[in-house]
Amino acid sequence: MSYADKVFIDMCRDILENGCSTEGEKVRPKWEDGSSAYTIKKFGVINRYDLRREFPIITLRKTALKSATDELLWIWQKKSNKVSELSSHIWDAWADENGTIGKAYGYQLGVKHKYREGMMDQVDRVIYDLKNNPFSRRIMTNIYVHQDLSEMMLYPCAYSMTFNVTQRKGEDRLTLNAILNQRSQDVLTANNWNVVQYAVLVHMLAQVCDMNVGEFIHVIADAHIYDRHVDLVKELISRPVYDAPSFWLNPDVKDFYEFTKDDVRVDGYKFGEQITIPVAV
Repeated sequence: MSYADKVFIDMCRDILENGCSTEGEKVRPKWEDGSSAYTIKKFGVINRYDLRREFPIITLRKTALKSATDELLWIWQKKSNKVSELSSHIWDAWADENGTIGKAYGYQLGVKHKYREGMMDQVDRVIYDLKNNPFSRRIMTNIYVHQDLSEMMLYPCAYSMTFNVTQRKGEDRLTLNAILNQRSQDVLTANNWNVVQYAVLVHMLAQVCDMNVGEFIHVIADAHIYDRHVDLVKELISRPVYDAPSFWLNPDVKDFYEFTKDDVRVDGYKFGEQITIPVAV
């Protein structure tokens, strides 16, 4: 069993056995038929992954690595809010009449801010600090910008990354660690998708900054399973599991802005059959 499978199974069991139901409460999401989408939720779920040991992709079902990476690069590299610039259609339901998601996600990472060192956006600031001031305790991004929330088609779910660099005993290279803060997560639909995305991001940033990867910590304030997902989750976590595949990142890429989705790969990836998941919007 991969460690990511264990984390996912344990998390789902904990939510189902010990979570709180929102049934009967006023909730925003709706199913396609217009009925309210209720959840079973847990507050404050924290999962840790050691990226040195294995790449955290589940084997219970396939997580589409290249599609997940494509969305990550759309946000962090292209800093885009245009759904037409994304290969998949996962954001189509939230697009406005102009084909954008408003001032959300990539838009915020592309806004330049004035620092003592000059004008930079948040991504360039992270890379600058990792290369020039790696032991800073201020290396982070935040896209939950209150003044722009009214112009976002969806408030950011995964809204903040904090990076922390350590010097391990006996090693010359530094180690890059990171924490992803997420206010809300549809566990069945998006949990491993997000884990894989930000694990890829840590690998990419570590490579371009000449560091080793370390720990990736995922903090979810509201981790939930939708009412129409409960039986799907129970079936999924009862499946056979496999060993984690090996992760490959193109070693020739030394500039973050040159990565593409084809620069990532998992070898020896075995996984269970796909399932059809209804999505609440």
